[in-house]
Amino acid sequence: MGLLGAALAERLIAGGRRVLGFDVDPARLRVLDQVGGESAVSAEDVVAHCDTVVLSLPTSRIVAALLGELIPRLTSRHVLLDTTTGAPDDAVRAGERVGAVGAAYLDSTVSGSSEQVRRGEGLVMVGGDREAFELCRPLLERLADRVVHVGPVGSGAKMKLATNLVLGLNRAALAEGLAFAGALGLDPAQTLAILQASPAASRIMEAKGPKMVTGDFRPQARLSQHLKDVRLILELGRETGARLPLSETHRTLLKEAEAAGWGGLDNSAIFKTLAPPASHLEPQPDDPRS
Repeated sequence: MGLLGAALAERLIAGGRRVLGFDVDPARLRVLDQVGGESAVSAEDVVAHCDTVVLSLPTSRIVAALLGELIPRLTSRHVLLDTTTGAPDDAVRAGERVGAVGAAYLDSTVSGSSEQVRRGEGLVMVGGDREAFELCRPLLERLADRVVHVGPVGSGAKMKLATNLVLGLNRAALAEGLAFAGALGLDPAQTLAILQASPAASRIMEAKGPKMVTGDFRPQARLSQHLKDVRLILELGRETGARLPLSETHRTLLKEAEAAGWGGLDNSAIFKTLAPPASHLEPQPDDPRS
């Protein structure tokens, strides 16, 4: 029931689904209660009452630990939809462990911030058995407006990392461009509007541009989580021989932001590592807005 888990629960509840959820943080369970869900006493309690189980966890290491508790309680009627962003090999191992007891595992990675998912604007990329995917398609289509089966287990994780590579670099490029404009004394809001009207426009400008311009870094997706993803991307790059020089630089900026204490902020807070002095972002004395 973190940022993404809460958004997914809200989507299901709004679609008329009964949602039973669990989180180790009681405050997150109160959020579930507030949006019309029901709190379970444990993760095992969820499995006992639900055939379809959605996992939304910070890392695949936590998923592996949780599966150690859940697998003895899984049966052939269970399908696990794992929305966690992790290493593809970890997803494959999870699929093997779940499949060994007759249950189905789909690595169902989600592209889009929690706010975009809450509005139904996400994309779900699913790896796993095609029959299990088709069985879960109606539920998946409630979670997002676009659902794609991308191959066997592990493919969802691979596709998520590929999309996150481009998404993160788009965000970093926007931050650098707005910071550059600020250093030149240009109005940041006007700069963003012109960028959106230019061939440089991207969807990331709509979601993260206003946050960078206003300094509103309340999290929709946390910066530290994206740093985790970039580390996974670079690990896979080393394993496959892929050259990722831009992602190397991106990791440096994210590590700088995390070291400054900004890891819990929205991932648009990468702007703070590049932003010019505040005076460049504020109206100048001769500016009629002053």
